[in-house]
Amino acid sequence: MAEHIPGTPQLLRAINDRAALRALLEHGPLTRPELGDLIGLSKPTASQLLTRLREAGLVILHGRRGGSLGRTAEEYAINPRAAFVCGLDVTPNRIQTVVADLAGGIAGEYRLPAPSRAGVKAAEEICSAVAGACSAAGIVSAELSRIVVGVQGAVDPATGRLNYSRHLPGWHFTDLVGDVEARVGTRIEIENDVNLAALAEAAHGAAQGYENFVVMWGGSGIGMALVLGGRLHRGAGGGAGEVGYLPVPGQATARDTVRSANHGLQALAGGAAVRTLLRSHGFRGAYTAAAVRAAAAKAAEPAGQDALRDIAIRVATGLAAVTAVLDPELVVLTGDILLAGGEPLRELVEHELHRMTIPRPPLRLSVIEGNPVLTGAVEHGLELTREELFGSTVPP
Repeated sequence: MAEHIPGTPQLLRAINDRAALRALLEHGPLTRPELGDLIGLSKPTASQLLTRLREAGLVILHGRRGGSLGRTAEEYAINPRAAFVCGLDVTPNRIQTVVADLAGGIAGEYRLPAPSRAGVKAAEEICSAVAGACSAAGIVSAELSRIVVGVQGAVDPATGRLNYSRHLPGWHFTDLVGDVEARVGTRIEIENDVNLAALAEAAHGAAQGYENFVVMWGGSGIGMALVLGGRLHRGAGGGAGEVGYLPVPGQATARDTVRSANHGLQALAGGAAVRTLLRSHGFRGAYTAAAVRAAAAKAAEPAGQDALRDIAIRVATGLAAVTAVLDPELVVLTGDILLAGGEPLRELVEHELHRMTIPRPPLRLSVIEGNPVLTGAVEHGLELTREELFGSTVPP
């Protein structure tokens, strides 16, 4: 039988504090009566709560709002400088970094070119990128509450080693998280980049309100994130969603070729394969996404329709294996190549997928503006930080 936990005054205050802080995050600056009405508190209790949160440094007086008969009411807001988080998106060509305040505002940005240089360890690169973003934000690294790093790979929770990331030399050693944390001096999370994109979709994008969905990333590489029961599914070794390695008919497997060579779904639907396919249809571009965009612009014509359909069949082949097993509520398409195809490509992928499998989830294009990996990294870091801070106003 579950033990009954009494509603002590300390516990009730903590619950009210959390509710108030969440309300201020969601609704912006509020007056004391507005806050009390939103979370169901009397005026005296709301006043005590705001005093407590201001003393804790989590809430500030935002200003005054004019009312009837010349009266004014004080407005309160989350103190954005109560905490900062840093998000990083690591690719073979650069590390893009942002610092966000507790309210979610972007305080500083920095771009470090050419990561993973020979002889340079991952921790050194992360330190440089973090320092650059903090300088742009006008803070020092010690003021960060958490750092979240998005990488094109997966961290094995048992060993701390980064796998599925042969394209990032200098990042393959045991206890990557521990090494980075020791150098930076701040708690750090290293997460798969597509997993972070999925968190962004759940919080701000096409997957809002969905508990079971997948995000398929189509760019130079193919990747996927799985959200089951409202939680990321990372797998026993952190490699869930690495569908680029998924065996598909007509393509070599890892058994047939060296591990560093393209095989499986990557060889069928990765950036290089899509570019070759489009050239056979007469579409070229400075990069693959540009060629896809050119084909999408001709979607009403036979040449464009045929090119997009061939891409769609390849993408749907990979999706079919996943949807047949997981039966998700929704599939979100993202990544520069899939987004370059726009609605014409989305419609064709959905059509081909529904022809292949009995589950027929709707497909949606990502609506996240800017960099979805950075958006997800910041969202993840802020959520963890807020959970800690919002429960810290009342001693245990």
